[in-house]
Amino acid sequence: MENGIGIIGGTGLYEMEEFSKLEERVVETPFGEPSDALVGGELGGRRVWFLPRHGRGHRLLPHEINHRANLWALRSVGVRWVICVTAVGSLREAYPPRSIVIPDQYYDRTSRRDEHTFFGGGIAAHISFGEPTSRRLRRILLEAAQEEGQTGTHFGGTYVNMDGPAFSTRAESEANRQLGFDVIGMTNLPEAKLAREAEMALATLAMVTDYDCWRDEEVHIEAVVGHLEANAEVARRIVGRAVRRIPAVADWPEHRALEGAILTPPERWPVERREALGPILGRFLAAAEEGKA
Repeated sequence: MENGIGIIGGTGLYEMEEFSKLEERVVETPFGEPSDALVGGELGGRRVWFLPRHGRGHRLLPHEINHRANLWALRSVGVRWVICVTAVGSLREAYPPRSIVIPDQYYDRTSRRDEHTFFGGGIAAHISFGEPTSRRLRRILLEAAQEEGQTGTHFGGTYVNMDGPAFSTRAESEANRQLGFDVIGMTNLPEAKLAREAEMALATLAMVTDYDCWRDEEVHIEAVVGHLEANAEVARRIVGRAVRRIPAVADWPEHRALEGAILTPPERWPVERREALGPILGRFLAAAEEGKA
């Protein structure tokens, strides 16, 4: 069924009221192993799949996460909307720890761009990414947050993605502030790029855990974890409300992101790449076969 909802976040996110767990599914992908098994079930009458990006028990560092496998796995089970919940550092005084930002822009400071695309290997594609998250899904998250009393949720902002796993130096933090960025993290940009290539609508709840280090304060993991735990219940309630607002039919612009983006004609796609990208290119392959008939 092509109307599933994916939730990427921490392990605790699928411990939600009214979530009826139906199965755990280990998905094999052409890109290696996902972070963990997918946990599937029903929430608000919708099929939902949860995936902890760092694995259960938080086993994976940011640079060890296999984002391609994670997003391919979600797409392969029919996910068309993705809600990400992620911890970030604040680069603005107005965004204190335990506040929420729903970013609408990203700035890429990662160094692994070959792992942030499904394409290559004989199929060239260039997606539009000027608006990297789904406007409609961002609005749904905002309304859900407001219903939960999170009236100070910040709608919009730029998420700068660093490699990690170390936190920023003070010089880096100050430079990011001078460039006008709002929050900083280590994981969300690859998820957004790959979701767009897989024609899934994505939006993010960025949960602030610290002020980075620009306020002359070192970032300590103990404080980060404390704020994460406090944010977890809020995130669960917001996600629960948001799921109920997502439409049943996948007909948003993000669900057609590959139209006009693929340069290589289907007859020149290598067989192994066709097979590897089957969940993503299925409708194009079907159309090509119909054209032959």
